[in-house]
Amino acid sequence: MGHSKGDSKDDGQGVLAGDERTPLLAVAPVPIATYEGVETENGIFEEDHNGNIIGAPGVHDYLNEDAPLPFWQIMLLCYTRVVEPIAFFSIFPYIQNMIEDLGGIDEDSVGFYSGLIESLFSATQMCVMIFWGKASDRYGRKPVLVFSLIGVSASTALFGMSTKLWHLFFFRCLAGVFAGTIVTVRAMFTENSTKKTQARAFSYFAFAGNMGILFGPLLGGALEHPAKKYAFVFGNSKFLKHYPYALPGFVCGAIGASSAILTILFVKETLHIHHSKKLSETAAPMSTWELVKYPGVARVMIVYNYIALLAFAYTSVNPLFLFTPVHLGGIGFPPELIAAAIALAGISQALWLLFAFPPLHKRIGTGNILRICAAVWPFFFAASPILNFLLRHEMKIAFWALGPLTVSITSGVAMAFTANQLAVNDIAPTHESFGTLNALVLAVTSGLRAVVPWGATSMYAVGVKYHIFSGQLFWVVIILIAIGLTPLMKIFPKEAEGKAEIEEDSEA
Repeated sequence: MGHSKGDSKDDGQGVLAGDERTPLLAVAPVPIATYEGVETENGIFEEDHNGNIIGAPGVHDYLNEDAPLPFWQIMLLCYTRVVEPIAFFSIFPYIQNMIEDLGGIDEDSVGFYSGLIESLFSATQMCVMIFWGKASDRYGRKPVLVFSLIGVSASTALFGMSTKLWHLFFFRCLAGVFAGTIVTVRAMFTENSTKKTQARAFSYFAFAGNMGILFGPLLGGALEHPAKKYAFVFGNSKFLKHYPYALPGFVCGAIGASSAILTILFVKETLHIHHSKKLSETAAPMSTWELVKYPGVARVMIVYNYIALLAFAYTSVNPLFLFTPVHLGGIGFPPELIAAAIALAGISQALWLLFAFPPLHKRIGTGNILRICAAVWPFFFAASPILNFLLRHEMKIAFWALGPLTVSITSGVAMAFTANQLAVNDIAPTHESFGTLNALVLAVTSGLRAVVPWGATSMYAVGVKYHIFSGQLFWVVIILIAIGLTPLMKIFPKEAEGKAEIEEDSEA
């Protein structure tokens, strides 16, 4: 299995051996001798008498395609993964009341300001995402992750102490500025896995994100106004009476701070190949525009964000649909049933991601999972107006028999989100471009998250108000958009298919 210096053939060691068939850590084919003597964070790459790379603790695992998934590193990164969705979603239960309590806002304007504050987080992320991606590619994943965690923790904690409307805008934007968490964590999940384990790694990634989405609102709703809700514990606290929204901010901030501490102590740096004269001569850093123009990148980005548009539109409208009275086109659930319905969908998605996605990906690959999800998505959206139809016609038994079952089965479309990430991994032109490429993709996604919910809820409100399609205007439009995903998949690049790495290039 050895090779001579300058031999660029595959020696079984993965990317540094110049294997063009390794899309996960795809570095342009380079003779392994090029890396001899290149300084890394942990040491120097050297070759033993068999031509194997030695000398840098932990590096060999990243080069070995058969290396097992480093479970505890992945679990630590999962903990950091929940910080961003907790920071984003924790204010949802109380932001309207908080705006009213600050005073000076007309009641009919509260919704406008609450929507604007929620959008600012994503809009700010969009502006800084590429900066953080480039920083993580240049200075390392770990320092950027720690710095970002500290920043988002502090801004989330201070948000609850706002006493003026502009305070809310400022701290929400500040939280969005520290968007390096989500960019860097994605890159570190990739670098802690191989092409054989990345599907499992990103099923954990997606599961952790769902947990953040679930627990963020629960923490916010349970901890606001603690002096009233838990008077036997906090009733004598003048601070919490004066700042009734401080406690959820402090708790969410503490989660981020604890994640920063654990990252400092236990998370390993994964950007092992640092800048050197030899390396930069071989693989110069790519600009953002060069990344966009790289074969397949733009097409993966289009598919990725088309799916993101569908997801953001649905998640923003679904609570409204569940709340809207049946005669206006909704389900008419009380708050506790709305929470139960959303929880059922979340649990179903988690089960699909944890147990179905990894073996399915191994069998049929990334592209085929996306095609299946594209075919299912119109039916997923169509279930909502169908359930309203059943209630309108007093078919409650059919509603309760089909509703939970339909939600549980069609929640499998959530696999598209994880498949999306694997497509980004596989299309990355170089290892050193992971952070920047993820940042580029997420910048567009953050822009969509800043505007799509507002547009979707406005469309839904217009449909309900004017009884367009019996209040189902939004569902008609989103079904038509979802149908468009199937023909769009024709542009999906072969390099991102991920089917046993294109059947190992047709068995080589």
